[in-house]
Amino acid sequence: MEVQKNQIVGRISYQCDLLFRVIDIKEIDGEKTAILYGEDYRLIADAPLDDLVFMDDQEQMKRSSACRDLEEQSYKLFSQDIALLREKQEYEATYGYNQAYNYFQVPGRVLHLDGDPSYLNKCLALYEKIGVTVYGIHCNEKEMPYQVGPLIEKYRPDILVITGHDAYSKVKGEKSDLNAYRHSKDFLKTVKEARKKVPHLDQLIIFAGACQSHFESLIHAGANFASSPLRVNIHALDPVYIVAKVGFTSFMERINVWDVLRNTLTGEKGLGGVETRGVLRTGMPFRFIHEN
Repeated sequence: MEVQKNQIVGRISYQCDLLFRVIDIKEIDGEKTAILYGEDYRLIADAPLDDLVFMDDQEQMKRSSACRDLEEQSYKLFSQDIALLREKQEYEATYGYNQAYNYFQVPGRVLHLDGDPSYLNKCLALYEKIGVTVYGIHCNEKEMPYQVGPLIEKYRPDILVITGHDAYSKVKGEKSDLNAYRHSKDFLKTVKEARKKVPHLDQLIIFAGACQSHFESLIHAGANFASSPLRVNIHALDPVYIVAKVGFTSFMERINVWDVLRNTLTGEKGLGGVETRGVLRTGMPFRFIHEN
């Protein structure tokens, strides 16, 4: 079967380890080449058409089922973590008295910029399931540095996500060379533009990066959390778990980096960051807010 746009394929040279969507077919150096987006991981790649094999519905279901099991396990662990956080916050808000309904919480607002509309929709669904207020914007990675400033002014977020697709290519340079990455330079510029608007790391929490991104440069530019320390692939939903943890943690508390990473699907090989304060605020009385 001839490879076509929007088909789900695997790369023969990589033993079909990941599922990819064909987003474009171009002629590169006289050879027809497919531009590929990872179906579950934030990886962009290209491959000659003869290196690709069509993944039928049965194979897709098999791979998707395994991925869903992993996602569900991560969600359960995250839910348990948040439940414990809320119990602690309820106790502290009421000083241990039985007044659970006499306070309200103001969680942080999230602005999520994503280079992939499909991944953006998946993330928005998880944000809604978890209960996070989010403004989701589909934006090409190369346009993000020019769009982020006006979007911060418009939405005034507490947490900013800058993500999409990325990849490291060893034929283009060493891992220390930003020119060897698809979109790390775009993410880097976007972080710097965001920090021009809000310099303080605890007034705007930033997650930046995608698969195999240049972790060190993103952190040095001002991101609180980024990918990918060991240049591995990250799951499409990893940014959601990171910012949700920040969003549900009180602004009075510092978040240990491991506490943020432990319930992600990728873990410390693909994600890292610096110690950061939460953004959630508690107030009283709930009745007044509810009635007005």
